[in-house]
Amino acid sequence: MELQQMRYVVAVAETNSFTRAAERCLVVQSALSHQIARLEGELGARLFERTSRRVRLTPAGAAFLPAARQCLDAAERAAAEVAAAVGEVRGRLAVGLIPTVAAVDVPGALSEFRQRYPHVRISLCVGASEDLVEQVRQGAVDVAFLGLPTTARPQGVAARELARDRLVAVVAPDHPLADEPVVDLRRLSSEVFVDLPAGTAGRVQSDLAFSAAGLGRDVAFEVTTADFIARLVAQGLCVAMLPAAYAPQLAGVVTIEVTDAPARVEYVIWGRTGSTPAATAFLDVLDVRDVLDRHEGTRQPSAIYAGG
Repeated sequence: MELQQMRYVVAVAETNSFTRAAERCLVVQSALSHQIARLEGELGARLFERTSRRVRLTPAGAAFLPAARQCLDAAERAAAEVAAAVGEVRGRLAVGLIPTVAAVDVPGALSEFRQRYPHVRISLCVGASEDLVEQVRQGAVDVAFLGLPTTARPQGVAARELARDRLVAVVAPDHPLADEPVVDLRRLSSEVFVDLPAGTAGRVQSDLAFSAAGLGRDVAFEVTTADFIARLVAQGLCVAMLPAAYAPQLAGVVTIEVTDAPARVEYVIWGRTGSTPAATAFLDVLDVRDVLDRHEGTRQPSAIYAGG
């Protein structure tokens, strides 16, 4: 069984097409098909069901796929470790972030990282904080940027607090509150809201604040991206509460200070053990020193990358 064969299987599984898989792998389709057929012969089982209209994994293929991915990841990591041993950072860097990250200029940090380490392949995924924590624990994401209520802290991962922020109200320019310099939760509780899905860390911040004040609210719209929250607000359909440091990035809306606003904490997190050379190098760009110095038992203050 060869690594190249496993790469082909993974590519077909992810594209649901032998043609697109061959294009991704930079090989002619006949060669890719031959290698997969050869592997199926060695395994004694078909990995894909092929028809003129679709390609899908068989039960045997579904069982084979996770192990194939693990083997490819291990081979890639081994090559990266060898490169690091001779002073070169290679491999991949998977970065996760919440939509409203504001404590770090992530594009700026990645730009500096790319200039230093041009041979690293970078992937970005945007998601909810709780999902990103789990992905870092599982090793699917190397470094992630979160926003959590002040009552919570990332579990099962290494973490560094980046910043604390308060939420502000976000309304349409022609909303009756738009000219108010400050409001409170009681005044906002009569409004129709848009927010992140119930149960997510970004939503919990506001839910806890209204609950602690003995107030309810009507969340009529649930969305997963902050930019779409702003678009709904700009149409006058609803109001929102978003981090003060993030809100200035939004166009077509007005922000208002909230006297009893909920707070959140932004973190950068990474795996507790076995950081890849690329992940360690990225944390160095961020100046998160403790991941680099933990073996010496020292702890230095960090100055998180803010661009410039």
